[in-house]
Amino acid sequence: MHRFRTLLLCALFSTLAGPACAEPITDRRLKAAGADESNWLVHGRDYTNQRFSPLEAINTGSVKSLVPKWIYQTGISATFQTTPLIADGIMYLSAPFSHVIAVNAETGREIWRYEHKRKTEKLCCGPANRGVAISEGLVFVATIDARLVALDATTGKVAWDIALAEPGEAVATEDKRARGEGNVLSDRAVTGSTGVGAASAPLVYDGKVFAGITGVGYGLHLDAARPGMPLGAVIGVAGRYGRPGFLAAYDAKTGAKVWQFDTTQKGWEGEFRATTPDGVKLPRDIEAEKAAAEKFSDAWKYGGGSIWHSPAVDAERGLLFFGIGNPSPQSIGDTRPGDNLFTSSLVAVEAKTGKLVWHYQQIPHDLWGYDVASPPALFDVTIDGATVPAVGQASKLGWYYVHDRRDGKLLFKSEAFVPQSNLFAKPSLEGVEIAPGAAGGSNWSPTAVDEKRGLAYVAALHLPMRYVIREIPADGDKPAIKTSAFETIDGVEHWGTLTAIDLKASGKIAWQQKTGDPLIGGVLATAGGLVFTGEGKGDLSAFDASSGNRLWSFNCGAGVNAPPVTYAVGGKQFVAVAAGGNQLFGFRQGGAVIAFGLPD
Repeated sequence: MHRFRTLLLCALFSTLAGPACAEPITDRRLKAAGADESNWLVHGRDYTNQRFSPLEAINTGSVKSLVPKWIYQTGISATFQTTPLIADGIMYLSAPFSHVIAVNAETGREIWRYEHKRKTEKLCCGPANRGVAISEGLVFVATIDARLVALDATTGKVAWDIALAEPGEAVATEDKRARGEGNVLSDRAVTGSTGVGAASAPLVYDGKVFAGITGVGYGLHLDAARPGMPLGAVIGVAGRYGRPGFLAAYDAKTGAKVWQFDTTQKGWEGEFRATTPDGVKLPRDIEAEKAAAEKFSDAWKYGGGSIWHSPAVDAERGLLFFGIGNPSPQSIGDTRPGDNLFTSSLVAVEAKTGKLVWHYQQIPHDLWGYDVASPPALFDVTIDGATVPAVGQASKLGWYYVHDRRDGKLLFKSEAFVPQSNLFAKPSLEGVEIAPGAAGGSNWSPTAVDEKRGLAYVAALHLPMRYVIREIPADGDKPAIKTSAFETIDGVEHWGTLTAIDLKASGKIAWQQKTGDPLIGGVLATAGGLVFTGEGKGDLSAFDASSGNRLWSFNCGAGVNAPPVTYAVGGKQFVAVAAGGNQLFGFRQGGAVIAFGLPD
């Protein structure tokens, strides 16, 4: 009876949606997603997060003929960061505010729409949602109000809905005094604060859904002085704010929690390192930190460490790889002595249990907001003639780190793909200009890897910021507070880089293209010899994967600040991307998904 009902629903759904039914999206299909040319079944296309497609009908010769084939309007004009998934002719995408939509991937016609009803109007991190996961007839979304929702893939109706965390668990820091009464920041609107939500796409593997929370490492994000400018400032406030972040595993059928890995834990003080693991000196007063450790022994309970992306999976070893955000409070360390493990780290955990296997903390006692935000990717490299299973991550610091994924050993890091100046400088009353600023480097934007060419493609930004420290005096019964701020600098040039990093030559830059806008959104690479990425002024562009020459561009009318994807339906290749801009960076907002293809 169950099989008959499934076949009946399949036939009905095919009639409504257009494409024919295929084998359900099972664990077997997800594990084989890399060999599935037509579909994009996992957030990073497959569990390696390489975002490389074997499709090649759209190539260096034909790309100049690429034209829009359909446009779907979500009706929501807001920061739009989704990676659409495509399964057998159906596209599943998340819209801002965690709404979920299924459309016909060949025509763009809507099939169903889930309107998410938020449990709170107070959002930690804005409306952005980075995508969904699919498996066994369900579509999963982690929401901006910290819920994990499973939807029926044929109807969009809720199958189950659980709380990841309560949105009010983390204490807000929206005290206007933190901005400094009477100074240039005092009248700026707050666009982000400490709180709990979820921005990254969940991931399904081995019958479990993996999802993490965001916002727990926030200070205040303030608007820019004028429209079209990047964010005005990021402010940290000394004190006990927030809570630990986490990545957790849930049963895909029921939503029951299987395990949880907390990103800050008792003992987070670590070794009190005076340098980064790769030997860069840090401006730390280790003696003072150790003296303050007892007073702030509970700081880990407020420690932050957001999860900004979907993990990569090594199915052979049963390992998950993901990065962790900055500690809380952001950019000020007085109340959190120690290394603040496992914030600002790349970690590997067992997929079955969540047990930590290894960690690599890029910045112990991070004072600069250098989250490990861009998703790691898995690939093999050759070291001294031997093939080594590796994991690579594009950092906010401006280096691409490559590790042995079995034990976390750093194999090499790349040449800097953005300018670096005053790196790891401490704040001052006058302010010190630092590049990369708190935005990066490489922010949350996913990279792409072409293993045959031995190249990793990184979208990044050059956005120097001024790092200042302030003492806010006591006011009546309100005690004095100490704050630090990363402020954008009016009149200082900012721009982006698209960089090809040679994985065969220990991180040398193979080519680099400078772009007018800071790049925030992500990269797609294809067997057609192309690299696609978008810019804030609305251009989606294709570059030659070998030389970096720009071959094609189309203006989408709103900022292209989401990762492109590619897929095939009916024997035709499409490239699709969300065009909805990014409020935080001042890029024009919209609400469209646009699919491109070759002329019929």
